[in-house]
Amino acid sequence: MSVLTSRLMPPLAVRGRAASLVPVLDVIAVCFQAEAGSRVPSHPRTPTMEETIEDPPTSAVLLDHCHFSQVIFNSVEKFYVPGGDITCRYTLTQHFIPRRKDWIGIFRVGWKTTREYYTFMWVTLPVDLNSESAKQEEVQFKAYYLPKDDEYYQFCYVDQDGVVRGASIPFQFCPENEEDILVVTTQGEVEEIEEHNKELCKENQELKDSCVSLQKQNSEMQTELQKKQEELETLKSVNKKLEQKMKEQKDCWETELLQLKEQNQKMSSENEKMGVRVDHLQAQLSTQEKKIEKLVQEVQDKTEQLEHLKKENGQLFLSLTEQKEHQKKLEQTVEEMKQKETAAVKKQQELTDQNLDLSKRLSENKILYDGLQREKETMQKKNELLKSENNRLLSYMGLNYDSLPYQAPTSSQGGARQNPGLVYGNPYSGIQESSAPDLLSIEPCPTCTADFADDIFDHTLEQHKPALYLNCPICGKTFPAKEKQIFEDHVFCHAL
Repeated sequence: MSVLTSRLMPPLAVRGRAASLVPVLDVIAVCFQAEAGSRVPSHPRTPTMEETIEDPPTSAVLLDHCHFSQVIFNSVEKFYVPGGDITCRYTLTQHFIPRRKDWIGIFRVGWKTTREYYTFMWVTLPVDLNSESAKQEEVQFKAYYLPKDDEYYQFCYVDQDGVVRGASIPFQFCPENEEDILVVTTQGEVEEIEEHNKELCKENQELKDSCVSLQKQNSEMQTELQKKQEELETLKSVNKKLEQKMKEQKDCWETELLQLKEQNQKMSSENEKMGVRVDHLQAQLSTQEKKIEKLVQEVQDKTEQLEHLKKENGQLFLSLTEQKEHQKKLEQTVEEMKQKETAAVKKQQELTDQNLDLSKRLSENKILYDGLQREKETMQKKNELLKSENNRLLSYMGLNYDSLPYQAPTSSQGGARQNPGLVYGNPYSGIQESSAPDLLSIEPCPTCTADFADDIFDHTLEQHKPALYLNCPICGKTFPAKEKQIFEDHVFCHAL
């Protein structure tokens, strides 16, 4: 843009009134705002009367942080004639609130900060500050304080914080000539100028559209700013309340601080006492640590013993399991033995009953045996008497019993033998046979050598044998009656 301005300066220097060059100034007005850092004023400014009284508020805020759309300058000419007063007309937007220290300054195009003003005038506050509509205001600059050169200048509205709120298009202070100056140019230069003029018109239109969009954004931001200011006022009131509470809290904290200082002094004295106790406790701690080391060693030993015991416990558990299995088998065996014992006891009871029966029969047989034994003795005595009588009779007859040639045959029933010593027989044989028939039919017992008569031998012997022997009811083994205890033990062993 600087190159374009330098190319257009020759025709501007001669102040041609060609209508085709008018849009160029509008473009330059916007472009100079973007080139604010490229030009620095080289001429000293003339101080105004107001500056001798009080300097306006300024700041070092750069252009990037300024809001140029809050104040709009109206009817700004492109050229002003030197030596005359200038009236600056401007409009305050509805979202902008002016303040007492706001001012309007004339700045040379290319300024960087608000401190580089040439001259300024204080603004007049509108009558109705609370009105939300746009406000038309104006201020007049005296000719004495205006620049005398032909550089480009512009109006800037600066608030009391030193922030620019609006800027005008650039203008010049140039005297008017009564005669038109004839500019002689070639056709090629004219065509080039017209081509540049078209490009500048196009750029100017784009910049205007961008300006409208920026104004719209600025309006929205002003609305948001108003809300923020309201929030700021609310926050200020809240801050004031918080400051009051903070002050009260501070007084409370100071009181607590004094109390804490007193407690600190007490704690210091207690701390000294605790230091002595800490030394004592440290000594105890070292002693306890040694004991703990010993205990740890013991714990390790116990742990090893525990592992060993666990292994033994595992082995014992296996052994116990085997013993339980063996115990189950033994219980089964005991149960079987109990069943056998019950059967044996039942069998023994039966045998005992049989034994009692046999004992009773034995007693009866013994009584019978005693009666028979007495009868046998009586018969033996009678037999002896008969023998002696028989011998006497033989001797009386002059015969010897042993020398007799004839002996009577023995009867098939086992009767008494005939006396062979008598030729004609024994005259007392009838008497002997009738009086003592049992003496010839007595048989001895094969077991106890006792004699029994022939007619009672079979019956008495059968009863006599069971009384003399005991037979095992299980295996059939025979025991003498005298060995009754051995017989009972033998039967009991079968029950086991």
